Amino acid sequence: MSRTRTALLAAMALVAGATGTAFAVDPGSAGIAAVPCTVDYKIQNQWSTGFTAAMTVTNNSAAKSSWSLKWSYAGNQKVTSGWNAKLSQSGAAVTAANETYNAQLATGASVSFGFQGSYSGSNAIPATFTLDGVTCNVDDGGPGGPTDPPDPGGPSTRVNNPYEGAKVYVNPEWSANAAAEPGGSRVAGQPTGVWLDRIAAINGAGGKMGLRAHLDEALRQKGSGELVVQFVIYNLPGRDCSALASNGELKADEIGRYKTEYIDPIKAILADPKYASLRIVTTVEIDSLPNLVTNTGSRPTAVPQCDVMKANGNYVKGVGYALNKLGDVPNVYNYVDAGHHGWIGWDDNFGPTATIMKEAATAEGATVNDVHGFITNTANYSALKENNFTINDTVGGKSVRESKWVDWNRYLDELSYAQAFRNQLVSAGFDSNIGMLIDTSRNGWGGAARPTGPGATTSVDTYVDGGRYDRRFNAGNWCNQSGAGLGERPKAAPAAGIDAYVWMKPPGESDGSSKAIPNDEGKGFDRMCDPTYTGNPRNNNNMSGALADAPVSGHWFSAQFRQLMQNAYPPLS
Repeated sequence: MSRTRTALLAAMALVAGATGTAFAVDPGSAGIAAVPCTVDYKIQNQWSTGFTAAMTVTNNSAAKSSWSLKWSYAGNQKVTSGWNAKLSQSGAAVTAANETYNAQLATGASVSFGFQGSYSGSNAIPATFTLDGVTCNVDDGGPGGPTDPPDPGGPSTRVNNPYEGAKVYVNPEWSANAAAEPGGSRVAGQPTGVWLDRIAAINGAGGKMGLRAHLDEALRQKGSGELVVQFVIYNLPGRDCSALASNGELKADEIGRYKTEYIDPIKAILADPKYASLRIVTTVEIDSLPNLVTNTGSRPTAVPQCDVMKANGNYVKGVGYALNKLGDVPNVYNYVDAGHHGWIGWDDNFGPTATIMKEAATAEGATVNDVHGFITNTANYSALKENNFTINDTVGGKSVRESKWVDWNRYLDELSYAQAFRNQLVSAGFDSNIGMLIDTSRNGWGGAARPTGPGATTSVDTYVDGGRYDRRFNAGNWCNQSGAGLGERPKAAPAAGIDAYVWMKPPGESDGSSKAIPNDEGKGFDRMCDPTYTGNPRNNNNMSGALADAPVSGHWFSAQFRQLMQNAYPPLS
């Protein structure tokens, strides 16, 4: 953005602060290109503990059939009631969505709504507004206008929880896919992770945006506030040794290529001072490390390729190298993948997995200080919280741990697992301030099949099966699960020890093809993605539960996305 433009906006912001109004630059002003949307935020009345505000939103972009405006407060303002829009608030973040009667917003058209709020101390005007993920009141780089992202200001200050007080990046490519589906506009503005799952993804492959393009767009979305942008670092040599659908391009012994052709270029881009004001969250190498614990040696779940990766040490070396290099960038927050409760929750997996995490975090020059936290349930379906029974319940003298579903696991759901595993990681030597992320993108399990109470007490199995939200045949099932729904929407600091609920796996992107499909992405065919597959020891020989007609992993799967919306919990409005 030009300095002239920045200065003009800053000057107008000062005026807005003095008058209690935030208003947009006139798109007709000489030498200034039209902005994509404008927001007029006006405090009408204010008293010692409350205020009323009137807002007008003008759409200068393509016509909309629905809309969602978002902003965050710098203070402790709370919206208490509103009119002419559906208003909701989570922490400092506020969302105003259309009512049915004002959903249409033509190019050049405006919509107005208002609300009453409470506050104490100051009642500052919000700095940034986004309409369907696009920042308003700033130049969109259109004809006649600047094309650089907004001036990001100085470097971002490292914080304990990067998600608090920050917006989170909306990937425009995923958003467009979601919005193109019937009803998809309800979630198209949600933030999702960007997967760097092969070397070509760094610069962009198959017409998709590369890493720099996403970071530039993140700066544009950021405006003058704080913004988190989420990347999945996912290309270890011999990747996902137990799951063919997500095997990667690098062979088991290609640790050198991983370092020089994958991690080093990513680190160089993330370290560009241009991006110093962003809060960059990395999810580091999902799935692979836990395989070294659960799928090796004499275990019935052992896979020969996992024994190879344990012997050559390249998972540990690769994760350590990634943490070391990316951890050198001051505004990068590394979160290491920690599986999920249905994988790591058993006694013989729980402690050893924390130990292997510590080993990787201190390999290849890395230290535990390069780890900001851990993430669970990435791209998985484990329910966030099972409310209809507890791990301490008994039926007919039998513990729920004896049920076929729980199968002696100590954890029923992701929240209890993530909080307990955090404590285990601290005991293993990680910093006591580490935070956890939980991927809630596909673990809602709503819809007509969602139980409303405990199951029958005929047996421990009827009790658990009748009450559990997670409707999979087995907690080991992981590919395109039938009946799943969108889970909790992304939010910061939702529970003790949890930095955020996130949608790290973009809903609607396939886990793997349901039959063999030739591709140039190194992705194989895994029978766990085949709906006719009867299983293996890793899912106790249950049916796979996978949807039919799925494309290669990472490709858009329309039928899955529509089902996820249909079964969302909390439900979509």
